[in-house]
Amino acid sequence: MEQNATSEVEGAPADAAPIQVSQGDAYDLMADLPKESIDLLITSPPYWGLRTYGQEHNEEILKEWLAEDSSRVQTDVPPYDWYRKHGGVLGLEPLPEWFIGHLVEIFQRGAHALKPRGSMWVNIGDTYFARWSSIRSDGRQGLGDNPRSRRRTPMGGHRQEKQLLLIPARFAIAMQDQRWIVRNDLIWHKPNVPPRPEKDRLRLAHEHFFHFVKRPKEGRPKYHYDMAQVENGARDVAIYDFDEAGYEGAEPAYYDFQEVDSSDHDVVTTHVRSGSDGHSATFPIGLIKPRILSSCPPGGTVLDPFCGTGRSLTVAVETGRKAIGFELSTEFHEAATKNTDQVLGQLAIDIPEAE
Repeated sequence: MEQNATSEVEGAPADAAPIQVSQGDAYDLMADLPKESIDLLITSPPYWGLRTYGQEHNEEILKEWLAEDSSRVQTDVPPYDWYRKHGGVLGLEPLPEWFIGHLVEIFQRGAHALKPRGSMWVNIGDTYFARWSSIRSDGRQGLGDNPRSRRRTPMGGHRQEKQLLLIPARFAIAMQDQRWIVRNDLIWHKPNVPPRPEKDRLRLAHEHFFHFVKRPKEGRPKYHYDMAQVENGARDVAIYDFDEAGYEGAEPAYYDFQEVDSSDHDVVTTHVRSGSDGHSATFPIGLIKPRILSSCPPGGTVLDPFCGTGRSLTVAVETGRKAIGFELSTEFHEAATKNTDQVLGQLAIDIPEAE
């Protein structure tokens, strides 16, 4: 059942609360959004085969799908609505092909809501294939020591032992096939990834953050993008230690990667943040703040359809934007509502009218 929590602050229009948090499946809630109402969609959906986030999953769903029609093969992707009605959970699909198909389907459900000059930023990490995969109950890739469950995953095609599945690339290409334009493949470098037991490969210390815009019916895509805001983010964190040579040729002594780290290039270094409210996959502020500042005009509306505990929503409102969040988990929906209410209570926010 969908639940809504809205919060209003002084200075905001009475009919447009600066933060709206709804509980429910993004598949449903995205379809209900008004046409061309969103300036920026920014999110980090569940990754494939890594976390359960407390959701019960039907491990026999592949057998059920194939049993319904003898002509089907494993890589035939069922509609997401069929999948969830049969006990499937996004991110726990039996095959990565299913996961990519469902993720694209969900984003397509919200395409109508994105303004013609809008942008979409999607953070997604990669996964190594293992016939017997290990799944944690929560947390972000590469972090945590929670008890794990194990399940058997069918091999075949590119699904081979020790194979890096290149899920981010496959997802981006699938989005291109649906008329999305990929403007950037931003690399999030995570310098504090802990050591791994594997001795035959390097540590996976990065994730992808794709910038998508709509493909117009004709001509080149035109979308809002304020490069100055991204460059300002870089200057905010450069800490210079000048010697007798003065400013000329000086190099930063260090960078405060915990707050805002960005520039006009496509690699961002920022530490993985420890989680909160039982959710270990919260966005680092330094990763998302420059994206919000550059890709959403002041007074515009930011949507996070997998908002978790609401980090992106609070950053959006703190920077003078409105925010909408969707969250399936009751626990995380309550945490997001609490966190956004707390931020609104601490700030006197006057949201300007969108451009």
